Amino acid sequence: MLVPVLIAVHVLGVVIWIGGVAFVTMIVFPMIMRMEDSFEKVLFFQGMEHRFARIAKSSVAVVGLTGGWLLYATGEWLYLFSMKGIGPTLMVLVWTFYLFVLLFEGKIFRVIFGGRAAQDTGKIFSLLSRFHWVVLALSLLAVGVGVWAGHGGV
Repeated sequence: MLVPVLIAVHVLGVVIWIGGVAFVTMIVFPMIMRMEDSFEKVLFFQGMEHRFARIAKSSVAVVGLTGGWLLYATGEWLYLFSMKGIGPTLMVLVWTFYLFVLLFEGKIFRVIFGGRAAQDTGKIFSLLSRFHWVVLALSLLAVGVGVWAGHGGV
């Protein structure tokens, strides 16, 4: 009885998390890129990012806790890093990447962008947009492979 509840909570967490990433990538960044005023871009992004960051961090925490619990409860952890466990393995790798980015985003962006943010916001938002497309693609790949593997694909 516990496993179906964990699966439901896990999937809801993934839907909120990856759905938010998709929204930011496909809706928010194109809106930002069409804005002309650099200050307006930064204010809009900061306002949106501060609100979404809390939601993303909460969702990633829920997904990590339920995913770890599911790996243990179902014994799937035995198959991590094998062809039989390709779904959970990819999910764990993508989740770990997101956790790293969310925990250290300020430091990561300071190192990557340095003082360039003040110089060319258009370029910075273009790089961030491309980064989000890569992250979204990896996320959707993990979801697709997880569903495929979980429904007899392997």
